[in-house]
Amino acid sequence: MARFSGKDALQMILDSEEEFTFSSEEDCNSDDERQHFQERIDPAEDKTPVPKRAKANQQASNRQSTLAWKTETDVDMVPQTVRFHPARETGPQLSPVDSHSPMNLFKQFFSESAVSTLCHHTNAQAAKATAKGSKYKWTDISISEMYRYIGLLFYMAMVKVSSISDYWRQSSVFSVPFPATVMSRDRYRTISWNMHMTHPDADMDNDRKRGTTEHDRLFRVKPLMDTIRYAYKSIYHPKRNLAVDERMVACKAHTGMTQYMKAKPTRWGFKLFVLADSSNGYTVDFSVYTGKNNFPTGHGLSYDAVTSLLDLTFLGSGYHVYMQWRS
Repeated sequence: MARFSGKDALQMILDSEEEFTFSSEEDCNSDDERQHFQERIDPAEDKTPVPKRAKANQQASNRQSTLAWKTETDVDMVPQTVRFHPARETGPQLSPVDSHSPMNLFKQFFSESAVSTLCHHTNAQAAKATAKGSKYKWTDISISEMYRYIGLLFYMAMVKVSSISDYWRQSSVFSVPFPATVMSRDRYRTISWNMHMTHPDADMDNDRKRGTTEHDRLFRVKPLMDTIRYAYKSIYHPKRNLAVDERMVACKAHTGMTQYMKAKPTRWGFKLFVLADSSNGYTVDFSVYTGKNNFPTGHGLSYDAVTSLLDLTFLGSGYHVYMQWRS
């Protein structure tokens, strides 16, 4: 069998082009082969006549131009539709035959196990503060009392007064009697002062890493935050259409992570990237923007925010994800 060099093969391709008429698909194949050989041949050894080389270069340029922007006269190519087959039945993952009280539904997100851990870390912080000479009286908080404290926080978020003390003030016609039936004002304050979601010793270890890449700015809230995120995904499976957008949590504390966004109803606070079910607004997952500008994939913050929120089980199962385009 005869053996051909790269330039001989190129010559045969160019010569045959003058004798035959190819389909568009064959043109693409021959152009690919021609470009492949042109890249492998040393220009000093290329004996191809100049007119033929110019013709080959022109055809390669024309082929590349097909990858440019389409015009209004070009026919749109409709992508293949993927059949929607979610890993679980969409909607709430709760038994419809069971009755669910408001408290039972709340415990789906704040389980007794999570609250028990919260109590343990809060008691540890109170013991540490007492050892340092704090004058207030402390009694270890129980799971039931922690639930009452959380319920009081929800009440205060809905019923606004001028100061925390006003929730226990009884000398005004505008006094609110409910908080005093839950716990005393001093007890509420001491719990608030010592509230910890992580162990105080672990907090100190993380604080020593401040200013380095190992420091986690969300360390103090991450245990409870991850518990809630897991609950979001476990008790509900989203429908086909999903949306990724920004959301603000109101806060004006000087944490280094608070953002100002004038276009949002809540302008000051923590910025979240949220994956939501478009049919009802249910939060499927979220992440907190910490102000860091490190992009692990090299594609930028927007790319990382979207890909980090998408569950791998969603990929290839027919979901539609909508987001804002940021140039």
